[in-house]
Amino acid sequence: MIDYAQALRLMLASVSPLPSRRVALEAASGAVLAEPVDSPQDLPPFDNSAMDGFALATAGSEIPVGSEFDVHGRLAAGDSGERSVHGVWEIMTGAPMPVGLDSVVPVEQVEVLARDAGGARRIGLRQSLRPGQNVRLRGQDVAAGARVLGAGTRLGINECTVLHALGVGHVVVRAAPTVAVLATGHELVADVHAPLAPGRIHDSNRPYLVDRLCAAGADLAWQGVIGDEAKQFDAALDQALAAGAGIVVSTGAVSQGCHDFIPDALRARGAEQVFHQVAVRPGKPVLFARLPGGTLYFGLPGNPLSAAAGQRFFVEPVLRRLLGLAEETPLYLPLREAVGKRAGMRLHAIARVEFDPRLGLGVRVLPRQESFRLTTLLQGNAWVVADEADAVVAAGTPVRVHGWGHFDPVRLEMASEASDVD
Repeated sequence: MIDYAQALRLMLASVSPLPSRRVALEAASGAVLAEPVDSPQDLPPFDNSAMDGFALATAGSEIPVGSEFDVHGRLAAGDSGERSVHGVWEIMTGAPMPVGLDSVVPVEQVEVLARDAGGARRIGLRQSLRPGQNVRLRGQDVAAGARVLGAGTRLGINECTVLHALGVGHVVVRAAPTVAVLATGHELVADVHAPLAPGRIHDSNRPYLVDRLCAAGADLAWQGVIGDEAKQFDAALDQALAAGAGIVVSTGAVSQGCHDFIPDALRARGAEQVFHQVAVRPGKPVLFARLPGGTLYFGLPGNPLSAAAGQRFFVEPVLRRLLGLAEETPLYLPLREAVGKRAGMRLHAIARVEFDPRLGLGVRVLPRQESFRLTTLLQGNAWVVADEADAVVAAGTPVRVHGWGHFDPVRLEMASEASDVD
């Protein structure tokens, strides 16, 4: 058995960032940038009105209340802003500011003194107007050539929105890792609609892992459920490899029981076993191997929380390396209450980050951490990590805190809400 730090070094030494590819922005949602993006234009691309009103020239001086002006024309969004005009012009939000005009008085701050069929013909100011008021300047948001997004940025809705506004049609992104998920066990029922016979359970590990891996930046190549037989395992693994899986993640059959066949089955296929058993709880029997063709294999235990912790702290660091990302940086928050654990074992515990008006921000490890429990997932909002050496982690000790997934921010709860779950 090795410690987690050794396991992490061995896993990361086995992988390097995947190749990059140029894709259309519309197909890049969720991908990770392999190259930075610099703005090809100013944003806004021209000076424009921030609201409906009247554009005029201040000549650098404040225009006082009561000033009156004739209105010479009208400008709407989409009109050309290249022409030079004089006097006062009615202008709509987003319309380009004509050459020679520098400020906009909102329509609510004028009195219309005369109008014709086309609208206002003469106005008076109800409030004074400062130079440059209510004008959005060219490049005020983003200047042409400015760095907008760095390499390693994941393209979410906000990032893609900015790129659309800048006219960026293509981006260079890291290829997504391809994964296969295999659940093992005679007791598993894959069909969630099927009734359960005695001794059977619905498979929940596989859908959990599929969703988590995809949220972590992977593409699903294949998934399946098999019994505890090496022949079924070989056939399933062949299907996963044929589907293009670069990583295979399985649950169950990696401990030391009579049906824990996966270590022997992998050896029979010529796989290199990098490690088997790590000093972590839950999930000590975790296995990591390299198949002859280079595909990586993670064998996670079958208990739900063991599988969840294995995916989060073994598979996801490898996904980060494949995506060209630096190692994850955790938060450090004080423990609300002391936590007991087995000395020599690194603890991955489901926890709740909470804010107390008296104590500030902290984290509380939830009770009921047995590896078979699923409902603890509903009560927590983060993972806490405690090092191997600790037997008791005292209240107030800063501990590492991670989100549910490496792309997920740590959520915050009010302490009064958190107390309701115990």
